[in-house]
Amino acid sequence: MTTLLLVRHGLTAMTGPVLAGWTPGVRLDERGRAQAAALAARLAPLPLAAVVSSPLERCVETAEAVAAGHAEKVETDDRFGEVRYGDWTGRPLKELAEEPLWRVVQAHPSAARFPGEAGEALADAQHRAVTAVRDWNERIAAARGPDALYAVCSHGDIIKSIVADALGLHLDQFQRIQADPASLTVIRYTETRPFVVRLNDTGGDVAGLIPEPPEERSGKDGLGSSDAVVGGGA
Repeated sequence: MTTLLLVRHGLTAMTGPVLAGWTPGVRLDERGRAQAAALAARLAPLPLAAVVSSPLERCVETAEAVAAGHAEKVETDDRFGEVRYGDWTGRPLKELAEEPLWRVVQAHPSAARFPGEAGEALADAQHRAVTAVRDWNERIAAARGPDALYAVCSHGDIIKSIVADALGLHLDQFQRIQADPASLTVIRYTETRPFVVRLNDTGGDVAGLIPEPPEERSGKDGLGSSDAVVGGGA
């Protein structure tokens, strides 16, 4: 139906040692701005139909760098925002690793709900993000056709949860997936199934993502757009 380019935001001063969550004002640092610029240059050849972002500053900055090369205005969608970590927000990861809930998040994330009134369950975060993807898939396909590509800039756990859904994995397996800062993950959605085309790509050429013209693709190898190639293909 459409091809989704999932982009994780670039580095910030909090990325790694601290769980930033929805902390306001967390922007890209010098490293993150360089990552965003490099990613934007990589994606420049692609005909993006839209660039969508989490409303958090670090994602908007990354998305704006990507959108600048396509004359697209960044649209924000709260459903792509970071997991609401509640009382864990702003705390060092080293400290959080001593909490009993940490082991649940690692081994049984579908049962994890973060503490405090603002805390969110990981399952709820996955549901809102996957729902957003489906909504945007339909919107983009209706406006630009079934072969359109669009980019969404989001956060590590959100990207991992979307990938887990695309792979048909239970949420308890999503910790096996990695999404590094400024990485690119690509999912092509079809009528029958999604195809995870790239995962955690931090430097690959993107020319292969450009859709083929319909006259070249029609009836190619006798396969439908939802068919998986037995043996892996050429």
